[in-house]
Amino acid sequence: MKKTYENALRLLDSRRRKGRPKEIAGSGGVPSISEAPGVTGTPNLRGIPSLVGMHEWLYLLGHSNNDVNNINIIHIAGTKGKGSTCAFTRSFLHVHGLRTGFPGKVGLYTSPDLRGIRERIQINNKPVSEALFTQYFFEVWDGLSSQSALTPGHDGKDKMPRFLQLLALIAFHTFIRERTDVAIFETHHGGEYDATNVIPKPAVTGITAIALDHVAQLGPTIENVAWHKSGIFKHGVPAFSSSQDPAVISVFQARAKEKEVPLKFVEVDQSLPKDAWALHAPVQRINCSLALAIAEAFLELKAPAESRSLTPEDIAQGIERFNWPGRYETIVEGNNHWFLDGAHNELSVKHVAEWFAKTALDGSKSSPYVLIFTHISEERDCNALMECLAHSLRENGIRPRYIIFTTYQERLDGNTRIDKTLKSLLSPPPDVLTMYSEGWKKIDPQAEIITENAIEGALHAARKIGEKEGGMRTLITGSLHLVGGVLNLLRPLE
Repeated sequence: MKKTYENALRLLDSRRRKGRPKEIAGSGGVPSISEAPGVTGTPNLRGIPSLVGMHEWLYLLGHSNNDVNNINIIHIAGTKGKGSTCAFTRSFLHVHGLRTGFPGKVGLYTSPDLRGIRERIQINNKPVSEALFTQYFFEVWDGLSSQSALTPGHDGKDKMPRFLQLLALIAFHTFIRERTDVAIFETHHGGEYDATNVIPKPAVTGITAIALDHVAQLGPTIENVAWHKSGIFKHGVPAFSSSQDPAVISVFQARAKEKEVPLKFVEVDQSLPKDAWALHAPVQRINCSLALAIAEAFLELKAPAESRSLTPEDIAQGIERFNWPGRYETIVEGNNHWFLDGAHNELSVKHVAEWFAKTALDGSKSSPYVLIFTHISEERDCNALMECLAHSLRENGIRPRYIIFTTYQERLDGNTRIDKTLKSLLSPPPDVLTMYSEGWKKIDPQAEIITENAIEGALHAARKIGEKEGGMRTLITGSLHLVGGVLNLLRPLE
């Protein structure tokens, strides 16, 4: 096989698992918090934890614990705001590095990608190039496949990493080979048993807002989720968390005591600029404050003695240069304004409604509000999510005149880009558009409802409204899959 970018993507895609395990390993599934084990315990889990095998695979690639520790990892977990917090942290450290020389190279590993797989592995604010991704992918793939007999098997037969494990390994390999001065790693889903938790001793850890999510894997209570997320705490490593519910705080404090971790809960920093565009969404002020605390702690530990703090100018520039596609993002096309956020649960759509109401009012009040929405999932009540968004918009004074429902299919001709990593989600239930249309009509019989089978068609429909009305303000939300397709059509990845 030729070592091309396209072939790297095909091999990577072959490592997707067909679906989450249907059976719970053991007798009781994920334990309740009263049964949750200590640091050395092993609870019953759904399937094989993704952490299994990561140490051995890194070793087979020639990377020791010291190699991993030497790239100075900041490890961030949470339910909401992980990506934004990582991006704010990256922005602060990058600006500081431009001024002082440290850190000179800032790595970032996040998921999911929106426009292409390379978005998940970035250095100094840019996705790695196709050439670099291809080079490091095949170094990892060839290095592991040639020694597959020695790697840990997950099912008695298959001894290669699964999709997310492989991506994390490529990220570690890339940052070690590129000698980054800091590497910011976002967890995938949990924490304790997440593939990224192979990090022996991060420089700093952080946890964003905790809410119920991925309950089939993490457990049915907020305490279960908190236990898993705080699994990234490491002995003696400073940890920071945004404000949390009392039940979450209790779990975090217990785990911090167990691991002898200095833990600090971060409130919103009142010194942040009041009118910064990146902070229009109130939740982003929380994420930014947490990132600021994390970045300052990192510099205190790792920077040269003469430059161990962020200046007010660093902070202002870091916020100004903040960029996190598809999260509280605005794109302007003449009189047409697109407002994008990949919110996909009830808590996040409430935040989006508040942000949209505040931000969209800055534009022309004569142009109509438009909503483009879809959410296709077996795990969530899609109709309930739509209803929550509708009521949240109304509570914030927004009543969209036009509602456009669509699917995850990107283009009208059905073509799919080679680096799209969401292929399995392209086929919605046959009645999803009818379900959404009928549901919204019950909420607002006066709204004009449009259905489009592809995201491209939804954008065309919104533009036609803009032409007719002299402009529009369109909110696009409900799923990162939807927002990713929109971004690829409006602003493809370079």
